[in-house]
Amino acid sequence: MAASSVKEILGDLNKESFVELLTKVIGESKFLQNNPPELIPEEDRVVKHVLDCLLPHSTTTGGGPLVVNHVTYFPGRGNLIVEYPGTEPGKILSFVGMHMDVVTANPNDWNFDPFSLSIDGDKLRGRGTTDCLGHVVLVTELMKRLAETKPKLKSTVVAVFIANEENSAITGVGIDALVKDGLLEKLKGGPLFWIDTADKQPCIGTGGMIPWKLHVTGKLFHSGLAHKAINPLELGMEALKKIQLQFYNEFPPHPKEQVYGFATPSTMKPTQWSYPGGGINQIPGECTIAGDVRLTPFYNVKDVMEKLQEYVDDINENLDKLDTRGPVSKYILHDENLRGSLTLTFDEAMSGVACNLDSRGFHVLCKATEEAVGHVKPYSITGSLPLIRELQEEGFDVQTAGYGLMATYHAKNEYCLLSDMCQGYHVFTSIIAQLED
Repeated sequence: MAASSVKEILGDLNKESFVELLTKVIGESKFLQNNPPELIPEEDRVVKHVLDCLLPHSTTTGGGPLVVNHVTYFPGRGNLIVEYPGTEPGKILSFVGMHMDVVTANPNDWNFDPFSLSIDGDKLRGRGTTDCLGHVVLVTELMKRLAETKPKLKSTVVAVFIANEENSAITGVGIDALVKDGLLEKLKGGPLFWIDTADKQPCIGTGGMIPWKLHVTGKLFHSGLAHKAINPLELGMEALKKIQLQFYNEFPPHPKEQVYGFATPSTMKPTQWSYPGGGINQIPGECTIAGDVRLTPFYNVKDVMEKLQEYVDDINENLDKLDTRGPVSKYILHDENLRGSLTLTFDEAMSGVACNLDSRGFHVLCKATEEAVGHVKPYSITGSLPLIRELQEEGFDVQTAGYGLMATYHAKNEYCLLSDMCQGYHVFTSIIAQLED
């Protein structure tokens, strides 16, 4: 089918239908918050609304061409694979990553109710409007329009709505399980568009993320007798400074970061500091510094973790060579045969991704963006998207985009713009149309 005919048939986003469905879905967002063990999302609450919209146009009911597969690995936490069949076997494109869980929201901190949709002009307000329930509804509307208008496409169009994107403490629930079970295998036959970023431009690079904790052990003592203590706060500060200097020396800005337009190079820094408590006149016995590494995708996460461990091992072995703070500051008490020590641990790490800039998927996305938005300016960030590096390594041509607002991503008073979602719909129809040629 000619590209122009496809776009004409699919037309514009039905704004009334979009807002009506978004109202229902945002109304569930209180039960979609993902922060275990306290908050376990119930993604099937969203699945129900999407199915109410699409099942009447499906082979399940006999009402239309959509092939719908509700896949659940954990009660109440389903994924949904929806397929509009094309005429050419093996010719395929997919929209994936529209997740049905959200980050937490405290209503006391917001200027409006996060758990119900409110409308302020072009603004659609509520938790999940930008990330990512707005995209769930947008792609649902696209699949519904395909089913209603029945264009004779060469390509099969697949939408994959997923559970459990916002937290990796629990696994085997969402796309990791779908890939493991081979349910997405045929999507390797064409470009896969991961719809979970923002600002309407192709996001061509993301960062890896390594959460770390540095536990520092010293010796508790009265602060007036500092020569009898090993101050873990001072040891931690000096050790961290050395670790950071070594990190930036071995993982400097990479030449490819400019090609991809990364806003920052790789970083390694503290974001939290804790200690057991005590009086102001007490040097504590221990403390913990925690933070993360954000790593551009041109470095290997495993290599960095091994290097960080090497830095810590070296400091532990050479405590006497580490800078101290003042004439009685020390990390070894020889007369007591006591040494301070550092223990480094990691939480689950993830790798960043650099999209293939030579792929058909990338060129199609760029052209579609230019048509719909008026200009195209791909960007990269060291924010992290889980799962997509693994998809790329599995052989998928992964490209990423999104039509919410980066400024409200995971933020208080989250909102998206209806006009942006309308442009996103046009990007999708242009992608489908271009891939007919």
